[in-house]
Amino acid sequence: HRHAVHLLFWDGICFPGYRMCICHLSCRPVKPNLVGDQTLSKMGAHYHCIICSATIVRRTDMIGHINRHVNKGETESRFITVRAPKSSYKVVKESATDVQVLPNHSTPQKTDSYFNPKMKLNRQLIFCALAVLAGERKPIECLDAFGATGIMGLQWAKHLRSSVKVTINDCNENSVTMIKENCHLNKMKVKLNIREEDNGATVGNGEENSDTIEVTKMDANVVMHLRSFDFIHLDPFGTSVNYLDSAFRNVRNLGIVSLTSTDISSLYAKAQHVALRHYGCNIVRTEYYKELAARAVIAAVTRAAARCNKGIEVLLAVALEHFVLVVVRVLRGPTPADDSAKKVRYLIHCQWCEERVFQKEGNMVEENPYQQLPCDCHGSMPGKTAVLLGPLWSGALFNTGFLRRMLLEAVQYGLDEAQPLLKTLVCEAECTTLKHFSTHSPGDENKQEECGVYIRTPNTSAESYLVHGKRKSEEVLRGAAKRQRGEHSAEHPPFYYNIHRHSIKGMNMPKLNKFLNYLSEAGYRVSRTHFDPMGVRTNAPLAQFKTVLMKYSTPTYVGAQAEGPVHLPAEIQVGEEAPAAAVIKVEEADLAEDDKSGVAAAVFTQSYPTHCAAE
Repeated sequence: HRHAVHLLFWDGICFPGYRMCICHLSCRPVKPNLVGDQTLSKMGAHYHCIICSATIVRRTDMIGHINRHVNKGETESRFITVRAPKSSYKVVKESATDVQVLPNHSTPQKTDSYFNPKMKLNRQLIFCALAVLAGERKPIECLDAFGATGIMGLQWAKHLRSSVKVTINDCNENSVTMIKENCHLNKMKVKLNIREEDNGATVGNGEENSDTIEVTKMDANVVMHLRSFDFIHLDPFGTSVNYLDSAFRNVRNLGIVSLTSTDISSLYAKAQHVALRHYGCNIVRTEYYKELAARAVIAAVTRAAARCNKGIEVLLAVALEHFVLVVVRVLRGPTPADDSAKKVRYLIHCQWCEERVFQKEGNMVEENPYQQLPCDCHGSMPGKTAVLLGPLWSGALFNTGFLRRMLLEAVQYGLDEAQPLLKTLVCEAECTTLKHFSTHSPGDENKQEECGVYIRTPNTSAESYLVHGKRKSEEVLRGAAKRQRGEHSAEHPPFYYNIHRHSIKGMNMPKLNKFLNYLSEAGYRVSRTHFDPMGVRTNAPLAQFKTVLMKYSTPTYVGAQAEGPVHLPAEIQVGEEAPAAAVIKVEEADLAEDDKSGVAAAVFTQSYPTHCAAE
C-alpha cells in the first residue's frame, strides 16, 4: 500500500497482465556512513519485481530480470493485485445503455476500459447495419471482437433483443471483468465460454434467451477461427489488416463484415511508408485523400476475402476525422471473388492539376500511360507530371438500397446523429442533390436490389426474402451479372473536386448549392460528399468543372465601384487574375435580372449549409 501513492504510470514496465511502475520511496538499504544530503542523493528511483520482490535500479536491468523469469516459466505474481475501487468508476450512458469506465477511459495506452465518446456516430452506423441484417434473417450471430467496455454489444442486445445472439470478446482479463459488470448493470445475463463453465465460474442460469450475452476471453483471430458468425465487427487500436483473414475464413454467406480503422496518420498519407507496409498501397496527399483512404482499406479487404474464395459488395464506406468505417457484404464462391478482385486497380494521378483516372484493365504495357489522363499537363509541363497510386478499390462505395434501409432503422430507433449523415450518403450514392431526395426509391417502393438479390420491404417492415444456403444458384449469379453490367453506368462517379482548391484568383465563387445546380444544368451528374464539406462529386472532367466555375464567378471589388454590368473579356483564362478595368461591381445587374424573372433579391443573402443533410 505504501507504493500505491507515488506510482508514475508513464515510466512503467509492461508484463503480461501487470504493469510495474517506478518507485521513489526509501525502499533500498542505505550505507550506514552516509548522512544528511548524501543519504537523499543515494535514494534514487528503482523498480520492484512482482515475481521475486527484487529491487533493481536501472530499467534495462529490470527488463532483463523479467525476461529471465519468463524463460524459466515463472510468470505468476506472488502478490495479489487489487482492482480499482468501484467508487472510482464513472457511469456513462449512451443510447439507453449504461457502462462503467475508469477516469482515464479516454487514453487507450493507460486503461483497459477504453471508451471514446467521439465514436458515437460510428457505433450508431454499425448498429443500423446490424439492424438491417437482423431484418433479413433471424436470429443472427454477431461478434464484437474487441469489446473494451462492451458498449457496442450491449446496445445490440438491448435494442434488437431476440433477433441477435451477441458475443463480446476481449483478450484482456480486466476488460472481460468490466464487460460482465456492465452486463449486470444493464440487467443482462452473461453466458461464459466452455472453459470457464467447466471451472464452475458460470453467471446466470446458463439459458439462452434474449437477455443473454456471451462473453469470451480469447484472441480475436482465435474466436473467429473457432466459430462462424453472420455479423463481425473489428475495431482494434490501429489497423485491422491483421484480423481480415480470420474474419473472412468462417463468416457465413451473405453475412456482413464491418471494420473501423483508426490509423489515420497512415491512411491520410501522413505516414506513407506505414500505409505501404500495412495495406501494400502507395498513396500521396491529395484533395480527395479521405476517399483514397477508404478505397485503400477496401482493396485490402477485397484481397483478404479473395484468398478465402469469397467476394464482397461494399455497402458503406465512411471516412471522417477520427476513423475510416467500411461495411461489406460477403458473397461466397470463386466467381464473386474473381469479380471483386478485378475491381482492384491502380490510379493515375496528375500532380499539377490533380486530375485522376483509374488505369485501364489489361496486362499489356502502354507506351504512354499519360494518354489516359484527360488533362494535357504532360505535354505542357516539363518532366514527369503523374504518379501511380494504389492498388485501390475502383468500384462503388455505397449501396443505395442498404443505405435507405439503414436510414429507416435510424429513424425507428431515434439515432439522431446518424440520420443526417445517412441522408447525405444516400444522395451521394445516387449522385443527386438533397432537393431530389426521397425516402423511397422511385418506381418500386417495396423492392430493392442488393448483391443481385431482390429484397422486399413492405411498409418499412423487416420482412425479406433472400436466397438461403451456402451458395447462390447459377441463375441468380447470371442474373446478378447482367444487372451489374446494366447498372454499371448508374454508379456514382469516383472521387470528387474541392471547389476551393480550384477557385479562380480575383474572382468570387458562387454559392456551393447554386454551383451544383449550374453543373446539373450543364448535363452532368452532381452531388455533395460526406468526405469533404466543400467537395463536389461529379462525372464532369476537371476542365469542364473549371469552365462552369469560371462562367458563374464574379469579380472581386477593387477601389471605386462602377455602375452597370461588366462582361469579362474572352482573353481571361481560368487561373489568371482579372485586369483592374474589368474588376468592377456587377451584383446590381444580377439583382435586376433576378427581379425581372420574379426571383426575390433576398436569395443572394440566403445562407447555405455546408452539409447536404442540413437542409
